[in-house]
Amino acid sequence: MKPPVLPCAPRRALVCATLLLGLAVPAWAERADRDKPMNIEADALRHEDQKQLSTFTGKVLVTKGTIVMRGARLEVRQDSAGNQFGILTAEPGKRAFFRQKREGLDEYIEGEGETIEYDGKADTVRLIRRAEMRRLEGATLLDQVLGSLIVYNNRTEVYTVDGAPTAGAPSAAPGGRVRATLVAGTIAFDRR
Repeated sequence: MKPPVLPCAPRRALVCATLLLGLAVPAWAERADRDKPMNIEADALRHEDQKQLSTFTGKVLVTKGTIVMRGARLEVRQDSAGNQFGILTAEPGKRAFFRQKREGLDEYIEGEGETIEYDGKADTVRLIRRAEMRRLEGATLLDQVLGSLIVYNNRTEVYTVDGAPTAGAPSAAPGGRVRATLVAGTIAFDRR
C-alpha cells in the first residue's frame, strides 16, 4: 500500500518533527546519524499551522540511522525563531523509549521515561517519571542510572538525576533515591 501524500502544512509538520528529533541526539551519539533520513510512523498526524504544532499519535516509531524512539504520542512545537520543543509520551503505565549507538564503539545508550522532552533552544533532553538511562556493550549492561528525572544537557555533556518522586508519580528507583550501577574502575555514586 502506498503512503498517502500529505498536503503542504502536514509535510512541514513532518519536516519540523524530523528536525526536532535530529537535534535531540546527545553528543555521545553516532555522528553518521546526523546525515541519515528520519522516518516517523504513527497512526495519525494532526498539524495546526497557526500554532506551529504537530501531533503524531498511536504507536509512534521514529528511526534515524542507529536512533530508535517509541511512544504513544509525539507533540512538536516551533517558535517564531525556529526553536523546537518536543514531547514524546508513553501509553498509561508504560514508558517512552530511545536507543542510539555510541560513536566508534560497540556501545548503545538507552533511555526510558513516561515522558521524554526535548528543548531545542536550551539543547536539553529530559526523561521524566520512572526515568532510566543505560549504557550497553552489545547486550551486556555496563552502566544504569535510575531516578524520577534525568536531564541531559547536550552542550555541556552533563546529566543530572533526581530521585525524588514528581507530581505524585513514583520514582524508577526504590525509596525515591537515585540508583547507579557503573562499570568497574569508575566512581559509584548515590544521591543522599
